[in-house]
Amino acid sequence: MSDLLLAPPCAPDAHRRQLTFATVGVGGAGILAAAVPFVSSFAPSERARALGAAVTVSIEGLSEERLMTVEWRGKPVWILRRSAAQQQRLQSPDLLSALADPASLRREQQPNYAENPQRSIRPEIGVFVALCTHLGCIPAYRPDAGATDLRAGWPGGFFCPCHGSAFDLAGRVFRNVPAPSNLEVPPHRYVSDSVIEVGTDKNAN
Repeated sequence: MSDLLLAPPCAPDAHRRQLTFATVGVGGAGILAAAVPFVSSFAPSERARALGAAVTVSIEGLSEERLMTVEWRGKPVWILRRSAAQQQRLQSPDLLSALADPASLRREQQPNYAENPQRSIRPEIGVFVALCTHLGCIPAYRPDAGATDLRAGWPGGFFCPCHGSAFDLAGRVFRNVPAPSNLEVPPHRYVSDSVIEVGTDKNAN
């Protein structure tokens, strides 16, 4: 298992471009992590990345409630495998009432095939640009439901320690935080059951 790479929450763009892989898993209330290596043979060249080429990645080894990070167009992109319990919490009435855009009405934040409660093609797999929509910081993955150091009734999600913005496990932003919108869902498609291509629309030929 490779060493964990932790980017500073407000890393500048130059540093963010250097982020090529990391897998983060969190247990309990702390931000503990374990790394799953990114399959380097899938990674495009530096020139291809600069041109915005799609990134193909295997999720075969991604366990439930674990998160992996890949780079696309110089941005970190999370791929999250949600457990059945996490999926169920995404439709909790208490959670929905606490969100600013629970129905993902801001269509520029996701493709049309991600306009659903999970904001994804497959309910168990979430794909999000890992940049807070406030000032572009990288939030922390906090899946620990009920964490006492976060908001009351915390359902699990992403928390940006820079200015306090918070998102659920579908990347939907909470009310009354600095971030103005949900996390972006990039265009993506499944090449196979265990391989995702980030940067290519699902409906592309």
